[in-house]
Amino acid sequence: MKKRIPLLALLGFLFFFQNCSSQGSLDSKTVDTLVNSQEFTFYAQRANPTNYDVINVMNSIPNSTSTNILQLNGNYTVVLKNNMLDVALPYFGRVFNPTYGADNSFRFTTKNFTVNKSQNKKGNWIVRIKPETNDSKNIDEIIIEVYKTGKAFTSIRSNDRQPITYDGYISKNEATAKP
Repeated sequence: MKKRIPLLALLGFLFFFQNCSSQGSLDSKTVDTLVNSQEFTFYAQRANPTNYDVINVMNSIPNSTSTNILQLNGNYTVVLKNNMLDVALPYFGRVFNPTYGADNSFRFTTKNFTVNKSQNKKGNWIVRIKPETNDSKNIDEIIIEVYKTGKAFTSIRSNDRQPITYDGYISKNEATAKP
């Protein structure tokens, strides 16, 4: 005789796992406070290149897939604090004007930038950061969409590269120890 799992037990099981997966999220008031103060850190968990040629090359590497390569370890961040912007993100994609021997990732620190924030109808924050060209010669604009749970989606528009996006989350800035 076949045993059937009652529908209610199945829904309870799914609800339990859905709650366990959302434990790393923030409440909406904390997210609003972080965005309004313009002091938060975006932690990139995954890079999403827009060029399928890049993904095809990554998939052609023996014993590896692009899925593994594009998963980031959390050391890649965009830090916004005390009127300072610190960007450390990898880049996967096509560079139109390469400088050979130089680091082609997005890495810079600047105090010359503008921030524009807005909130859409769903309550998600759109943070547009425009660094001055003197400090970051290749980044035109950084757009961070912050969801009510603290999850975030960041896209970088560049002057000499194809666009790239990152999935991750925002958090309160870590306190730095003074020597």
